[in-house]
Amino acid sequence: MSGPNDNFDPKQVAALSAEAIDGFVADALAAVGAAATTAELKQVRLLHAGDKSPLALANREIGALPPAARKEAGARVGKARGRVTEAIVTRQDELAASEQAAALIAERVDMTLPVDLHPQGALHPVTSLIDEMCDVFVAMGWEVAEGPEAEGEWYNFDALNLGPDHPARGEQDTLWIEPMGSGKLLRTQTSPVQARAMLTRDLPLYIVSPGKVFRADEYDATHLPVFHQLEGLVVDKGISMADLRGVLDHFAQAMFGDVTTRMRPHYFPFTEPSAEVDLQCFVCRGESGPDKPCRTCRSEGWIEWGGCGVVNPRVLQACGIDSEVYSGFAFGMGVDRTVMFRTGAPDLRDFVEGDIRFSRSTVVGGNR
Repeated sequence: MSGPNDNFDPKQVAALSAEAIDGFVADALAAVGAAATTAELKQVRLLHAGDKSPLALANREIGALPPAARKEAGARVGKARGRVTEAIVTRQDELAASEQAAALIAERVDMTLPVDLHPQGALHPVTSLIDEMCDVFVAMGWEVAEGPEAEGEWYNFDALNLGPDHPARGEQDTLWIEPMGSGKLLRTQTSPVQARAMLTRDLPLYIVSPGKVFRADEYDATHLPVFHQLEGLVVDKGISMADLRGVLDHFAQAMFGDVTTRMRPHYFPFTEPSAEVDLQCFVCRGESGPDKPCRTCRSEGWIEWGGCGVVNPRVLQACGIDSEVYSGFAFGMGVDRTVMFRTGAPDLRDFVEGDIRFSRSTVVGGNR
């Protein structure tokens, strides 16, 4: 770059002549007008308004002019650069508006067209019924208690007055966890939760315990090796069989509506006296017979629901409770069977096949 020269004539410098500046502007405006996208306009800005553009290079030459010539050359170049910048800004707004309008058209959603939605899931009928069952007892002030599914032998049998020679301990009923002799098993009932509650909770005790249980049963329409139970336990002063009957009547009506219950004498090691709880058939209302058969109750008029009884004093003593001061009752029934009673589901195997159509179609409260 040459130094100042007092005899310099700016008209003799091509880069700073009026014709050259006008040519630079004309080229820039033509390029701006030809830019069809904001991306192309960005390249035009770099070529015609950037640091290495012809107008930028001409502007650098102004400093080499004598003082008398700088004003005219600076005004000429500044005005030219302003025209180019203004044209670029105007074109930027035009292209941005055009591209936005095109995007809105391209991305438009026709709300009148049918849409394929992903199918929604559904709570399993057993899960729904467990929640509903627990709500009945929570509303009475009871607590929901849970325990491990892999249980110790003492909690599952010994604490519940099932002696070492009881047939339920055999492999035909119990699924033991290897190595044999470890004293570990998959719980055969939710009663171990009751034993744990009596050992760890303060009295009085009002709990309900739902959960999975495991037995070496056949896999068929009426039996599953993994099924669900809900058991209840009360330990307090002055508890009798009458209290048990009142709770079960209330529970049965909450589950099945206006239904009658009955108790038949039975034997359970952990309760004494013990009973089986039957429901009057909610289909035939006990009116079935040879002339009016009922498939639901097999024309017997009653459906077996679960077992119950007054807690055996030995069970209380095994859990450190004074059986002379406290008494209690316990009951339990199968949740899966209750779902069958309320919905008319014909086959227990449908409960574990994982077919979403079964969960959607089986309404838990259908037969109430």
